[in-house]
Amino acid sequence: MIKKIILGISLLFSTVILAQEGTASPYSFYGIGDLKFKGTNENRAMGTVGVFVDSIHVNLQNPASYSFLKYTSLTVGGSNTKTTFKTDSQKETADRTSLGYLAVGIPLGRAGVGFGLMPYTAVGYKVANTIVDPEDGLPKSKIFKGEGGLNKVFLGGAYKINPKLSIGMDINYSFGGIETNSIVFVTDPAIALGSRTKNESTYSGFSATMGLYYHTKLKNNLEWSSSFTFSPKSNLKSDNTRNVSTVTYSVTGTEFIGEGTDIEIADSEFKLPSKLSFGTAFGKSKKWFVGTELTFQGKNDAASQGNIPNLGYEGAARFAVGGFYIPKYNSFRNYFDRIVYRAGFRHENTGLVVNNQSVRDTSMSFGFGFPVGTSISNINLGFEYGKRGTTSNGLIQENYFNIHIGLSFSDRWFVKPKYD
Repeated sequence: MIKKIILGISLLFSTVILAQEGTASPYSFYGIGDLKFKGTNENRAMGTVGVFVDSIHVNLQNPASYSFLKYTSLTVGGSNTKTTFKTDSQKETADRTSLGYLAVGIPLGRAGVGFGLMPYTAVGYKVANTIVDPEDGLPKSKIFKGEGGLNKVFLGGAYKINPKLSIGMDINYSFGGIETNSIVFVTDPAIALGSRTKNESTYSGFSATMGLYYHTKLKNNLEWSSSFTFSPKSNLKSDNTRNVSTVTYSVTGTEFIGEGTDIEIADSEFKLPSKLSFGTAFGKSKKWFVGTELTFQGKNDAASQGNIPNLGYEGAARFAVGGFYIPKYNSFRNYFDRIVYRAGFRHENTGLVVNNQSVRDTSMSFGFGFPVGTSISNINLGFEYGKRGTTSNGLIQENYFNIHIGLSFSDRWFVKPKYD
């Protein structure tokens, strides 16, 4: 019965993941949108550190971790994000709720497999400004809108070379569509005429992530872990269409879009840079853990982005530190002693340069892992407060607060019972 319920949850979550608006950020205007974090809510609560591996949780950041599983595990998670957007003169707010991942990990002796579905990028913006056209002297408004994003399915495997060292690989398939609209119209009510250009792009492509994971025991019941992952460069194929049409506005401001004209536009490729991550951690089993992780990503190919004024790219980098503490994991008298208490910090250079200003992202997080009864499953709740961007050089500053909630189900699904 439990397996049927979990299967139903999986189907529901996979449907919702494919149809959601995952961001309201103006920075999703660039490239293929906001890159989503590939990790669980447990990782987010520890500043995105993904070095920790155990026998009951699926680690989505390092495929080499699958071979450390001893129980079949299903994990799902989502989040609610409240964001305040600030410029030198304006302030706006937005609220988005989205599902973050659905994944399963299965132990196979010295090996293990993992597979799942998650958002890869998200696009969701609406930006407007008013200018005076130097050619005709008329005041004109420009509106830029975008929506959509890409999803990712992955299948991976891992193998323990020896009890301490494991290797693994994920094969990822990314797919999805992005629609952008740019509308230019004269703001004079006597004219109320403009034009709209709609671009639609459908993306698809394969990529890979390779991982190593090392874990050993030290003196005084301490443990040391080290994690390494690498994703080589890859390409996304983009099928593109463009439609140009007229736009008129009624006295009440209602928008009417006329019959458009399709313009032939060549298909293209979007080049994704390589990515390297390594981390290390110390801890005591089922008691405490402290880890740090560094991630580096190559410079985006500007030619893949089109000719966008005041836009540049540089290598991206992320530093994260975090950990957890469990007062007494096997306590049955005090439930709070079995709760996992997590916290972390993250600082990131996103690699995006706008108006000669690097866009940076910094956050602090904390969270809790609540055991479900006497089982090894748990509910994970996390909170994150951060800032991306700045109001300098005409940029937009985003102050955000995320609430993450996830479920981790673990059981021996494929063990044949001895008795009927």
